[in-house]
Amino acid sequence: MTATAADAPPPALRPQARRGVELSLLVCAVLISVYGYAAVGLTHDRALPPDAVAYGAGLGLLALLAHLAVRLRAPYADPLLLPIAVLLNGLGLVLIYRLDLETPGDRAAPAQLVWSTLGVALFIAAVALLRDHRLLQRYAYISVAAALALMIVPIFFPAVNGARIWIRIGGFSFQPGEFAKILLAVFFAAYLAANQGALAYTGRRIWKFQFPTGRVLGPIVTIWLLSVAVLVLERDLGTSLLFFGLFVIMLYVATGRTGWIAVGLLLAAVGALAVGTLEPHVHGRVEVWREPFASIEAGEGPGQLAQALFSFAAGGIQGTGLGAGHSILIGFAAKSDFILATAGEELGLAGLTALFLLYGLLVARGYQAGLALRDTFGRLLAVGLAAIVAVQVFVIAGGVTGLIPLTGMAMPFLAQGGSSVVTNWIIVALLIRLSDSARAPDPDPMAAELPAPPALVVAPADGDGR
Repeated sequence: MTATAADAPPPALRPQARRGVELSLLVCAVLISVYGYAAVGLTHDRALPPDAVAYGAGLGLLALLAHLAVRLRAPYADPLLLPIAVLLNGLGLVLIYRLDLETPGDRAAPAQLVWSTLGVALFIAAVALLRDHRLLQRYAYISVAAALALMIVPIFFPAVNGARIWIRIGGFSFQPGEFAKILLAVFFAAYLAANQGALAYTGRRIWKFQFPTGRVLGPIVTIWLLSVAVLVLERDLGTSLLFFGLFVIMLYVATGRTGWIAVGLLLAAVGALAVGTLEPHVHGRVEVWREPFASIEAGEGPGQLAQALFSFAAGGIQGTGLGAGHSILIGFAAKSDFILATAGEELGLAGLTALFLLYGLLVARGYQAGLALRDTFGRLLAVGLAAIVAVQVFVIAGGVTGLIPLTGMAMPFLAQGGSSVVTNWIIVALLIRLSDSARAPDPDPMAAELPAPPALVVAPADGDGR
């Protein structure tokens, strides 16, 4: 018998690169940011800002360079990740510039633009040089050692606003914990990929819960103790919540056992209750969260949280308009911890919802890239990086709106903070690389039908799992 055309397998569909869609969205992101920049000047000074053209050209050039790096080195990456990052970064510069107009002696927008340029440069370097995300798995223990060093060093420097999370040398300062979270995500992904089976299927069953062996459970308890130690020594509630929340999320994704969520919440509650009661700085933040208007009743005027709540109330649904708010009354943290209050007042509930949707879309596309990857390390790394953004947004938004105690962290891309914006650009670069690996066509069509190679698993001691 002779083969016919009908017997031949259908040709595999080649995935679309969608770089044209990305470029179109980048143009929209830059135009929206420039419009916001011009709106601030027209409302506040009744004239266009003198550097509006330079701002638009600078932001557009950064976006174009980042797009070219993705087009050349990661052509199948998710087309939404980069435009979302550019739009959030651009809106952050707009809000910081708007608050700069109320503080002529403290201009933060130019420095933030410099840090944004450095972040985009590192984004381009990461996309261009990291050809395979699995290379990071080799440096798992180097990553955790470097992360621990970065978290310990600020303890030896003076506290800033009650927290020891900054390193200041002369006029230069940075927050090493921002970089530590990426290194910890790499380590968690590598460790969980190697011990996924042992965490899920070995150990003893107590009542309805199955616990892993002590050898596997030890690092989990160590991470909990580390997060509590960070909270005690650095007086930083936000970093502690972020590190422990990141590990619990990745642990749940690796094992699929909801019991880890319950154990994680229990350990986090015990640690937060103990430190919130015994540590004066954290205890003070808890008291402000419980009674945000206590300072007004005492005749001392509204505190930062009370002013933030007033800003949200003044904004209403549609907001007062860019440049027409008064959230600078919050004080020194208006450009960093409480910049979300400025967005809520001047953009209103509608604008604030749009911002949260952008963050949600960024996190969702990160999760989608993780689901599409076939290697365990890549899946866990994508989930971990997306979870960093999700937990950070929740912790900051919850603190500013009075849902949870204040933490002092920076809103991703939006708030003033060089370390934060650089770190977030690196996170987006890694998500770009992961999504490119997930969406790229397989060079061997038959390889797509084969299961992914098994990860290194710690085998149980005997047949019954003990």
